[in-house]
Amino acid sequence: MSLVRVLLIPATLALTATLIPSLRAQSLVDTPLVDRLARTAPKLDRKVLGLATQALSCSLRRGDRLPPTLSVIDYSRPSTQPRLWVFDLAQSRLLFEEWVAHGRNTGENLASKFSNRNGSFMSSLGAFRTQESYVGNNGYSLRLEGLEPGYNDQARSRAIVMHGAPYVSEVLIRQQGRLGRSLGCPAVRQSVAKPLIDTIRGGSFVFAYYPDQDWLRHSRLLTTDCGGAGVTAASTASVHSSP
Repeated sequence: MSLVRVLLIPATLALTATLIPSLRAQSLVDTPLVDRLARTAPKLDRKVLGLATQALSCSLRRGDRLPPTLSVIDYSRPSTQPRLWVFDLAQSRLLFEEWVAHGRNTGENLASKFSNRNGSFMSSLGAFRTQESYVGNNGYSLRLEGLEPGYNDQARSRAIVMHGAPYVSEVLIRQQGRLGRSLGCPAVRQSVAKPLIDTIRGGSFVFAYYPDQDWLRHSRLLTTDCGGAGVTAASTASVHSSP
């Protein structure tokens, strides 16, 4: 499988003034921004992309700065398919489309269970803010701050980080019919880890999706006080069948 990977000059905030009004629109599934991003990533479910921009809109309303990039992980897709997309918001361009592993107790090829608990070895859902990069046991890695209490706010204490891993590879997919699994981290291919991490580190927005009813209804970034996003969020569960 040939994956799209376009490395561009890091996005600036030069277009912030034009992007923020779009992101703060009441219904974000059909905004011009979503239209532009969707055209660059046709395999990304438009409703998932809409939820990601709605969560980002809510974070802006809470006072966060507009990040240069938006990363979307769709855990409703099997691990054998690319399910991580990274967008340059200022340029409305796709920077990466990649495979990403989920936690060993989240499922095998198909994800089904998620947790915020230490020792669960499960992935977490919701919005994250990227923090600093470092070199650890898994090589070059990126710390993540979970923005959703009860769903991912233990990410830092759980050492949920983005890193490269040998079990994220096309060869392994052919051998065993799925990617290997992490201890809860969104692990990517080793060859792409450094350029990807360098692109999104230091305050970018990451949105990890699965049609989990509880999270969709109670996430503080997907509630009716942030532009009616809760209604849209809840509706996605009916169009994604659970694995």
